[in-house]
Amino acid sequence: MTRWPRTAAPAWPVHAGFLLAAVTAGTAYAMAGPHLRTLIFALVTLVPIATFAGALGTGHLADRRPWLIATAGLVLLAVSFAFWSDWVPGHHLGRAEGRAADFGMAAAHLLFLVGTAGVLRRHGANDFAGLLDAALFGVCVAGPAWAWLIAPRLTPAATPLGSMLALADVAVLAAVLGALARIGMRARRAGGPIAYLVLCCATTLAAHVTAVFTSSHGSATPTAVLLMMAFLTIAAAPIHPAAPMVTNPDRPAREVTGNPPLLWMGAALCANPLIAAIQAVRGDASASVLLPVGTMLAVPLVLLRLRQMSLLRSRAERTLAHHAHHDELTGLHNRRHVVSEIDRALADLASGSLDEVTVLLLDLDGFKPVNDRYGHQAGDAVLRTVASRLTGAASDGDVVGRIGGDEFLVLRRGRGPGDLPSRATALVRLPVEAGEAPVRVGVSCGAATVRRGEVVDRDTLIGRADAAMYAEKSVHRAAGSSVPETVRLS
Repeated sequence: MTRWPRTAAPAWPVHAGFLLAAVTAGTAYAMAGPHLRTLIFALVTLVPIATFAGALGTGHLADRRPWLIATAGLVLLAVSFAFWSDWVPGHHLGRAEGRAADFGMAAAHLLFLVGTAGVLRRHGANDFAGLLDAALFGVCVAGPAWAWLIAPRLTPAATPLGSMLALADVAVLAAVLGALARIGMRARRAGGPIAYLVLCCATTLAAHVTAVFTSSHGSATPTAVLLMMAFLTIAAAPIHPAAPMVTNPDRPAREVTGNPPLLWMGAALCANPLIAAIQAVRGDASASVLLPVGTMLAVPLVLLRLRQMSLLRSRAERTLAHHAHHDELTGLHNRRHVVSEIDRALADLASGSLDEVTVLLLDLDGFKPVNDRYGHQAGDAVLRTVASRLTGAASDGDVVGRIGGDEFLVLRRGRGPGDLPSRATALVRLPVEAGEAPVRVGVSCGAATVRRGEVVDRDTLIGRADAAMYAEKSVHRAAGSSVPETVRLS
């Protein structure tokens, strides 16, 4: 099997081959007779099918399904040109006649674009908003281009259905062109293949405009040459050395954030109705086509953008709510949340829905030397490990929080299984992997319990646990050890 160029291979042979093929095909088409022109055009439409098949067959292109869909679109396009061989020479492109050829070409374009979207999905995964904005820009540009360049030059053979189909084709191509340009600016390593896809969309749009200008008089050669250039740019994309990076970026794309372009979205929604209104005042018959088609293409994009903004806002609200009640380093509940949970537990105790409430305070011994000797990263690793172990020692209904630098609190509602202080202390004292070597920290633990019938407020309950914790700490200091039994006040 022929070995395909690696991603590190130079790209100049592809560029040179494209230029040579473009010059040869264009010159041959311009100099040939009518029948030979049909053959040359048909051969050019087969070139991208051959390059895609070769790239897929040799494994140069990964993620085969979207590439196969794109190739199927190329096959349909080649079959359409072969079946309606007079479509370009007979000036039918751009006339908006609504013939079967128009539907076949539009379906082939759509199939290829669906495949291309699947190919590029990973590059746009973290920039969905930017892609929508770029697509909206393309749709908004397509509206004036249609209204002032294409529609005034349509022949009497144009039908409303054909005009709608032609406008939709131009708008979709412009939207894809904007999205591809957006991806190309961020996907530097895959810039070569994406640049060929951008050039393909641009030359196809140029062919649409040229076809309209030459539909009533003039030669169809410029339109045919532009379409052949579009086919050759497609052919160059899969054989570019960087083509594998189109579907498999070498590094994850960073998420793009920014302020939502509300003004731009408003302009996108107003652009087509405004152009249609101007045309209606001027008595232009094409106004009846622009408004429904342009709006049908722009509104879904705007709705998708609004939905994306809504999702971003909901995610931001969830993030803020999480940070408001959780410690950023350990993920445990923070002091504010723990205090409110203690108040709620004491209220349930007073109402009789709980039998008892226990507060367990833990303060790490020997934590400062870990920070001083191994650095703050090691200290953070110790805190995260302790948080994880306390969560494992607690029961499902317990609330575990970090209330200070190296201070933790466990709230137990009702009677729980086992001896929570002893289990938590034993887990905390296990070695912790913190960078260079395992480290150990001690822990002083104090527990306070209040039962039904007792009237105790939150500060008193925490004060009892705090006194028990410091009593244990004093015992540790006096004994020079960090493993005495937990002192417990009830």
